[in-house]
Amino acid sequence: MTAASPSAPSIAVDLRALVPTATGIGVYTRSLLLELAARGTYRGNYRYVGLAHRPPREEAALAAAGIATEVAPAPLGVIWQQLALPRRLRRGDLDLLWSPLLTLPLRCPVPAVVTVHDLTTLLMPETHSLKVKWSILPFLRASMERAERVVTISESSARDIAFHFPQCAAKVRVVYPGIDAEFRPGSWGEIDDFRQEMGAPEGYVLSTGTLEPRKNIGAVLDAWEALHDDDPRTPPLFLVGPYGWASKHLVQRIEKLRPQGVRALGHVDRSLLVRLFQSARLFVYPSLYEGFGLPPAEALACGIPTIVSNTSSLPEVVGTAGVQVDPRDPGELAAAMRDLLASPARIEELRGRGLEQAARFRWETAAAQMEEVFREALSAASRAPS
Repeated sequence: MTAASPSAPSIAVDLRALVPTATGIGVYTRSLLLELAARGTYRGNYRYVGLAHRPPREEAALAAAGIATEVAPAPLGVIWQQLALPRRLRRGDLDLLWSPLLTLPLRCPVPAVVTVHDLTTLLMPETHSLKVKWSILPFLRASMERAERVVTISESSARDIAFHFPQCAAKVRVVYPGIDAEFRPGSWGEIDDFRQEMGAPEGYVLSTGTLEPRKNIGAVLDAWEALHDDDPRTPPLFLVGPYGWASKHLVQRIEKLRPQGVRALGHVDRSLLVRLFQSARLFVYPSLYEGFGLPPAEALACGIPTIVSNTSSLPEVVGTAGVQVDPRDPGELAAAMRDLLASPARIEELRGRGLEQAARFRWETAAAQMEEVFREALSAASRAPS
């Protein structure tokens, strides 16, 4: 095993996504950075330094992987990014900045790579809080124009970026996320034990994601309620994820449906999330727009039949291994759920396809592709006129 050479380029990583409660971008940042660090240790190509405005949640795991972290306290991440981060980069000991969180400092003194997961703040601003829009929209265009390379996580998002920012299209690179190894099928014994533990011996329908407008949880409730009205033996519905903005109506509705079998579990730790995926009878994810949609990929990796929206990147993620529905049509969603719950043969067919589809998404592959992006970015910066 070789440590990264002292002369290896140093990559500064914006760790703001690891400061708050874990989100999809936080999972992406943690898993990809740890895989990059492992490659750096064995191959000696790059060294990584994490920078943030508060101590990241994963500081111990990053340190164990050989990633140093530096914290410059600031009241808000966007203030830190625009004021403190450029000052740190001007010290001259870091060669490139990678921001996994959509934006860069307006005055970035080193070459930069930015990951733009999706354009929902631009295309669906009504599904975001004012705070999120304020921290992204004023900087989005400038960040992509300033970056040497723009990474995105699906062909669908790449098309959106090319359409709305054609001046940046040539430097967009698609790097699919991976699926963490713990997302795997459970044994029948494990599944039976967990279902008993959760008070759902016949299994349950699972949906995950922050309870906010874009995740379209209202359609999940509509579809499940219609099934339950037709047949009270319908498996219960488990919702996993914290309440987000504009969720007051959802809170009230979930509480009203609680006696029938709807349970909001809130944010759960990683090990419990894996068990929830493994033991579900089916997974439902009718999100209105996703840059990639990691939860459906994780469900497929656990061998769980999956229903997703037929929009944005989700058909790309599930391929022929998932059932696709119009997210604006709860009746179509209910029919898809009913058909799967009533068809063990179809479930078994999708299980096999799902495991094969999920195998396409590997963090090792993503890390290798990101290293190539870093090489491109440093090379492009070296050729740029001073």
